Order: sequence, then C-alpha cells, then structure tokens
Amino acid sequence: MFLVGLTGGIATGKSTVSEIFRDLGCCVVDADQIAREVVKPGRRAWKKIRGEFGDGVFLSSGELNREKLGQIIFADSDKRKLLNSITHPEIYKCMAWEVLKAFLSGHQFVILDLPLLFETRQMLPYISYTVVVACSAEDQLDRLMKRNGYEEDEARRRIDAQMSLAEKVRRATYIVNNEGSREATRQHVEQLHCQLCASRAQWKLRLGLVTVIGLLTIIGIYALG
Repeated sequence: MFLVGLTGGIATGKSTVSEIFRDLGCCVVDADQIAREVVKPGRRAWKKIRGEFGDGVFLSSGELNREKLGQIIFADSDKRKLLNSITHPEIYKCMAWEVLKAFLSGHQFVILDLPLLFETRQMLPYISYTVVVACSAEDQLDRLMKRNGYEEDEARRRIDAQMSLAEKVRRATYIVNNEGSREATRQHVEQLHCQLCASRAQWKLRLGLVTVIGLLTIIGIYALG
C-alpha cells in the first residue's frame, strides 16, 4: 500500500476532488473531518484550546466557535502556530489509525486529504505522490467570498495565510485543474485514478519492508549467536 497526498488552496475545490475519489472506491482520510472530531467537547485538544484561548472561542453549548477562533488565528501567525501545535498531533494519530485500518483491509493506496500538506511537511516523507487541486487566483477569491460570505479583505487574508497555490502546483506530482465543469474535473480525476492504480509504488514499499524485516532477522540471529 502507498499514500497519496491530496491538497490545494482554500476554496480551490479539494473537497470536490476528494468526493470523486471516494465515488471511485478509494479510501480517503480527511484531515479536516478528523480535525472537527478531535476538538469535540471533552477531548484532549478541546481542553488545551480552552486553556490557551479562553472561553471566548466557545459557544454556550461547549462546542468550538470556529468562526471566532478563525478570526483570531488568521490575524496572528503565532496564535495559528499555537493552535496547530495543539491539534496536529491529535489529527495525525487519528490519521495513522485510519491508514492502518485501510492497510489491513487490503487497499492498494490511501488518499490523505491534507490542506496543509506542504506547509507542515510532517507527512511528506511517507507520501509517494502528491496531488494539488488548482484554479485561477480570481476563481479562488470569488469562490471563497461566495462560500463563506467574506469581504474581499478577509478572504485575501485567509488565502495569504497558506502557501501560495503557485508554489503548491510547482511541488505537485499531479495537478487537477478545477476551473471547468464538475464533469470535466471528474474526467480528470478518473484519469488520475487509473494512473494511481497502475502504479508500482506499493511493490517498492513492500520490497523495502521485506528487506528491513530480513535485515532485522539477520541481526537478531547474529545477536543470539
């Protein structure tokens, strides 16, 4: 089994591409969805956020007020780093568990939907291919403003808080252009899916695993001898 990192800029259509991969039968591990789980009331990350950011970023129900917290962290890079230091370890632990379950289920590869794949770099050593969902800067800004109801200044602040889309595209193994219709995007993803299914990456990883196990076995035999 091998890992594929799926990322893109905010509002470029990564969720659409992720959904198409699911429709094609792929195992997709969504970091955003896991991020919502790890900050539910009573969870470890939830407690740490309350301790660091105070009661002001929580609703009366105890749920995290995402909009309020977002306003804080996108206006202050230090606060954003603090939040990431709280949530990312919990997110990656959950993702590792999901990947293990996928491996045991016999999946050829797993799509890791990671908005900050290139920014954090933590998962890059384990990923065989990277896929970036892209669109024009104008489309990205317009989509974000319409989707979230932001004024232009706020939308630009959110976009600028991430690595530039152009830089992500430069680093990508594959690029999915999401400027056209949903059907055009689906056709592109289907073609990419065929390429991933034909990949020999899983055999390279399995050979490496067998080699490591063999070396450890030899070392163990010599140690016992």
